[in-house]
Amino acid sequence: MYEEIPRVELTPAAADLLRRLRATHGPLMFHQSGGCCDGSAPMCYPEGEFRTGDADVLLAELAVEGVPEPVTFWMSRSQYAVWRHTRLIVDVVEGRGSGFSLEAPAGVRFLTRSRVVGA
Repeated sequence: MYEEIPRVELTPAAADLLRRLRATHGPLMFHQSGGCCDGSAPMCYPEGEFRTGDADVLLAELAVEGVPEPVTFWMSRSQYAVWRHTRLIVDVVEGRGSGFSLEAPAGVRFLTRSRVVGA
């Protein structure tokens, strides 16, 4: 069942990068798994390229100015159990992340920061 918390938001840098990625790749989605290393970072894919299922939770449909459709943000259910009490803030930092995420060739990567809800 969809729950309001945690809320997901984007920094201005993340929104800007999503606009550029959308222009090149079309509609987008995020998935954040509970894996190790880059697997726990938000990965950006063309919408529908990453198959989601019962093991995933849709946390948000992010509205990004200049992007005509929402960018969905999915998280693995096991990761959600750990992060459910936080507000997730998607940011961009320099450095290469996973080769599977669309931003990797640009030398930047998405990163999730968090804040405890109510703090």
